[in-house]
Amino acid sequence: MIKNIISGIKAYFGAFGLISKLKLWKYFAVPMGISLVTAIVVFGSAYGLSDNIGAFISKIWIWDWGHETFTSISNFIGGLIVVVIGLILFKHIIMALSAPFMSPVSEKIEAHLTGNPLHSHRDTTFMQQLLRGIKINGRNLFMELLLTIPILLLKFIPVVNIFSTILLLMVQAYYAGFGNMDYTLERHFQYKESLQFVRKHRGLAIGNGIVFILFLLIPIIGVILVLPLSVTAASTRTVEALQIKNKPVHAT
Repeated sequence: MIKNIISGIKAYFGAFGLISKLKLWKYFAVPMGISLVTAIVVFGSAYGLSDNIGAFISKIWIWDWGHETFTSISNFIGGLIVVVIGLILFKHIIMALSAPFMSPVSEKIEAHLTGNPLHSHRDTTFMQQLLRGIKINGRNLFMELLLTIPILLLKFIPVVNIFSTILLLMVQAYYAGFGNMDYTLERHFQYKESLQFVRKHRGLAIGNGIVFILFLLIPIIGVILVLPLSVTAASTRTVEALQIKNKPVHAT
């Protein structure tokens, strides 16, 4: 799996050049707008809630001794919870709403890499792509929250909280990469088949998602460029994985 994680990360190095070569930037205008507006709304709301969450957690400590220390820890944990939940909501919202715009991009990349003509596979409409994106990302949002909440609780345990940070990054990365890969998979697989494919290639998803998460740490520019580069990188690796699997590129 380590090899696939590295492969997923390395795919980003050629993403910018491929976008320019295939003249794909025009397809990213709406998704980049969605990404920027969503970031302002989600992270703006999250910032306002951070103090309230910290204050709520601090009420757990009913004793006077150590209360100030526990309050400081609670504020930190509260801020962390807000950041993590904000990241989760942000990425699933933008990936779901951008599905109809990202699918044609991955289709053009696939046609370029395979030499097969466009529409040589299962054809889907704008609405079908949107509903598929909502279904996949809604499912992933639920699963990610289910895994993330217990991991966040581990932050209260010394030493263990170091490993929980790594685990948290892996979970976030996996579901980010999952969403990016599905823009290609939706043309080849039904819903359940896509789940199985990504599980089998989870290393590629994690590698793609790690860079996705790191991009979000770059103010403004990261939020704007994260979709174009991550989707392009995911599309190239997903097409390669499909070819290795000898998946016929025709309607399913």
